[in-house]
Amino acid sequence: MTSLNQNTPQGNLDTNGLVGYLTGQTNTFGYPDNNLKWVKNTDIGTYTKESSDPLTVKYTLNKGVKWSDGQPITADDLVLGWAIASGYYDDATLDADGNVTKGTQYFSIAGSTAGVDSTAYPTVGDDNMSITLKYGTPYVDWELLNPLAQPAHIVAKKAGLADAAALTALLKSLPKGNPASPAAPNAELKKAADFVNTGYDITSMPTDKDLLVSAGPWMMTNWTPGQSIEFSQNPEYKGKLKPSIDKLVLRIIGDSAAQVTALQNGEVDIAYPQASADTKKSLDAVSGINVLTGNQVSYDHLDLNFKAPVFQNAKVREAFLLTIPRDQIVDAIVKPINPSAKPLNSQIWLPNQAQYAETVKQNGSDAYSKVDIAKAKSLLTEAGVTNPSVKILYNTKNPNRVDEFQAIQASAKQAGFNVVDGGDPKWSSLLPGGNYDASIFGWISPGVGTAQIPQLFQTGGGGNYNNFTLANDQAVATQTTLDPNKVTSLSMEIDKIAFTNGYGLPLFQAAGVWGVSKKVDGVKYMGNQTGPVWNTWDWSVKTSTSSK
Repeated sequence: MTSLNQNTPQGNLDTNGLVGYLTGQTNTFGYPDNNLKWVKNTDIGTYTKESSDPLTVKYTLNKGVKWSDGQPITADDLVLGWAIASGYYDDATLDADGNVTKGTQYFSIAGSTAGVDSTAYPTVGDDNMSITLKYGTPYVDWELLNPLAQPAHIVAKKAGLADAAALTALLKSLPKGNPASPAAPNAELKKAADFVNTGYDITSMPTDKDLLVSAGPWMMTNWTPGQSIEFSQNPEYKGKLKPSIDKLVLRIIGDSAAQVTALQNGEVDIAYPQASADTKKSLDAVSGINVLTGNQVSYDHLDLNFKAPVFQNAKVREAFLLTIPRDQIVDAIVKPINPSAKPLNSQIWLPNQAQYAETVKQNGSDAYSKVDIAKAKSLLTEAGVTNPSVKILYNTKNPNRVDEFQAIQASAKQAGFNVVDGGDPKWSSLLPGGNYDASIFGWISPGVGTAQIPQLFQTGGGGNYNNFTLANDQAVATQTTLDPNKVTSLSMEIDKIAFTNGYGLPLFQAAGVWGVSKKVDGVKYMGNQTGPVWNTWDWSVKTSTSSK
């Protein structure tokens, strides 16, 4: 864990997301179930589409809902959440690398403002318990918007304002940002935004209790970095998603074999390890557990850094990608869990999605279906490049990523590439900096919506770490086009552009394997980013078990 706000570029990590899910940052008004169907959550409030033209959505909070510190949740909180998601006040101009050249960008988010950025300032009603958003353009994922983020009374306090109402009054008084005529930054809003952007980044258990205020069913009560994160029930949380267990502990055990041993010894009740043949075999040998397997809404990928000097030449990019031994990687890492696994051939869709087969026919991925050392050498000769050096960033604590790096290094060497080991256990903090030529990591998504497209491919997108800028217009259009066929067409264009221009290569869809003690009921396999904790409200623990 690195941050209690997983919605910033530097905080957009898997473990941070689990914490955010449990404490209510991501599942306030709805969540995907384990069939990736969207479920409305009415514990805190409800939302209704008031009109389709223009798209108008009303969010209404339930009476009496409170933050974990006892302060009421009100429309002030929803207005702040909207301000963060929409970029309404930004008047920044960005360069091709996503850097601000003039004006101000207030809130920094990992995703994209596309779609939400067309909304007007919300209409507040129902005695400060509702907001209504009116969209200037259609927004395909409107139902997935979560207008509750950080508590407004805490953000106001950190910005030197009197209370949440004062923060709302400030937001209401400020005009929409205009990049064509940027204004001097508003000092109070800048202070509030800076706190949201970086104030939740932590390296130890916060002594400032303001950072721990939760709207979800759980609140974080202890953290020993590198060892465990503990949660207890939020006493102010009311509703059907309230857990029946009293305490939840996330143990940090990086080694998969050690996770299995901890499960076998009763030190943990659920193991969520890196999937591998050895891990699956070890779990199958443990008595008193259930082994759950399935595909994840996740894929490993190699991305090329478009700012790296070595990859400015398209022929060098193509040559390097032709050396990537994807079949070898899949055979070693995925097939032991999923014997039918093949290399992934889309940057947008996974094999079990309806559009996958169609996009593979047109996106140009077949150019990289096999390693071609001879062609890679020829391309380097044409480019006039000899023994190019490529530094790859990856997670040295992840055995799959280590295996992927080593396979790529050995294969690329045959074509004359000098692949430098840029692996680091703190890879995630280095990812935005770009001090590498290529990176190996994984994306895991909610499994619903299309918000990941502008996040990854739009210029300045919160997850566009490799500075790819060639699909900007199409990426934005995927958020504002309601015709699903047109969205598919736009997405296929992006998929093709990515392969044609050497964005990188998807490697494989990840497999998942869990071990669950038979004393725990209610755990159901989930392939998306929340993993096992997606339904902790359904869990129960048997006080005793018997053998049979």
